[in-house]
Amino acid sequence: MTTQTIEKDSEQANRPSDLPESPVAISCRQISKTFYEPVKGSRSWKNGFLGRKRPLKAVDQVSFEVFQGEVFGLLGPNGSGKSTLIRLLSTLLLPDSGRLTVFGYDVSKDQHQIRRFINRVSVEASFFKKLSAMENLRYAARIYGLPQEEGREKALSILSRLGIDQEKAHTSLENLSRGMQQKVAIARALMTSPTLVLLDEPTTGLDPKSKRDVQEFVEEVMDTHDATIILTTHDMDEAERLCDRIAIIDHGQIVALDTPQGLKDHVGTNSMEEVFFRLTGKSWEDVLADENHE
Repeated sequence: MTTQTIEKDSEQANRPSDLPESPVAISCRQISKTFYEPVKGSRSWKNGFLGRKRPLKAVDQVSFEVFQGEVFGLLGPNGSGKSTLIRLLSTLLLPDSGRLTVFGYDVSKDQHQIRRFINRVSVEASFFKKLSAMENLRYAARIYGLPQEEGREKALSILSRLGIDQEKAHTSLENLSRGMQQKVAIARALMTSPTLVLLDEPTTGLDPKSKRDVQEFVEEVMDTHDATIILTTHDMDEAERLCDRIAIIDHGQIVALDTPQGLKDHVGTNSMEEVFFRLTGKSWEDVLADENHE
């Protein structure tokens, strides 16, 4: 199926109506990133048994802007480039070409400054598993320079808002469920009121109540903090509920960028899943199946 593209000016593509004067938080201009994978059967004595490598363009001349205070969604099938974009934004990877800035800092030159603004929550969170949720959060607070008492009070407040009671807060993480661990990861990311939060599939694996708790907490952060949020998710309802705008990425390129309602209006449907299928040629169920078999 031929990919359908919604043509937008990347600098002014449907700026959210509730952020009419917000400055640009992230500027991505013609960013590309290529990886190289070995070609099977290409090793021989002629090339020193190193073999040939095939280029794989994960991100292909991508341009977009994210405004301060915006919740910006990234949706795409497996291998589309969304995870590479998240790694570029967090300075874990550097672009091969183009220019990517975060709050005016260039990711290729100013990694240390950018990392001061960012906290990231990924689907596989890492902790000191022998320590409790409270101990992990207080440790994070000290790393970020918060006074001891302020760190304790903030940890208790965030855990309470996420529905984690006192008993669970003082239980070692290795004895908590996967869903509970993910809630602690989100609490840790929000301990220092970061300017940019990268939520990489934050509710994957959560039960319905935990998922709702996390979504409500993200909405609370949106209402009470001046944070910019980048969200990747496998939940279309979640994307529509939380995101001001959504970029759909496929084969390393953004094929559509608009508000959730704008995307549905363009395709002529009331379903975000139908939008995704029409723009990528792949059903959302197929995407989930691919991800589960990785």
